[in-house]
Amino acid sequence: MTKNTGAQGRSSEQQNPSVLDNFKPLILDVAVPLGSYYLFKDGFGMSTFAALAWSSVVPALRTVWGLVRERRTNGLAALILIVNVVSLLLSFVSGDPRLMLAKDSGVSSTVAIGILVSVVLGKPMMTAGMKPFLLKGDADKEAACKRLMSGSAASSAAFLRKERAFSVVWGLALLAECVARVVGAYTIPVDTMVWLGTVIMLGAMAIAVVVGGGLAVAPMEKMLAAEVEAGKTDKARTSAVAVAA
Repeated sequence: MTKNTGAQGRSSEQQNPSVLDNFKPLILDVAVPLGSYYLFKDGFGMSTFAALAWSSVVPALRTVWGLVRERRTNGLAALILIVNVVSLLLSFVSGDPRLMLAKDSGVSSTVAIGILVSVVLGKPMMTAGMKPFLLKGDADKEAACKRLMSGSAASSAAFLRKERAFSVVWGLALLAECVARVVGAYTIPVDTMVWLGTVIMLGAMAIAVVVGGGLAVAPMEKMLAAEVEAGKTDKARTSAVAVAA
């Protein structure tokens, strides 16, 4: 009897992801590479090229591990790796100031294209970044999300459409940011574009957050809450049938 209880406890712990578990992909695939880049560059005084190269180690290992061990592509890790490679290549670009400003849009376009391609392939890349905030470490929401994404829930089709829409919004926003920065680099005074480029980038991200939140996240939260309640109802019904039997 005690063994069964212990087994159930361990099973429950495995099924109940912590907040850290939910944020782990963002920490390993985004925060670690970005943090290590600034640590190598500003903390250790490495060149931009060296800092980019060393900060690519973790996403490279994560990408290879996903392909070899898990037989799947780690979207976030692969995207960060590609961004770093593009940045390394762009570090060799030199020329007039306008060309130097325009090259900064190369990273945005790489991320945007990667996100949009992931939607076409049926594996929206921005989902990994959205899920921690959507699930908030709640085991019931995690289980409900799995049902919705597997297609076994009544609202699965609508949920998956919103999931894709979220990534599309981010992809288009970053692509528009890229175009705006390239146009600005060749039409706006260089001194103005130096600071305006950052404003355009932050503005594009803000628009993506607001539009993506209203168009996709808010409806997904409602569908998720409804599926959680449906799951609890099913459990209660199953328990009642078991007791009656």
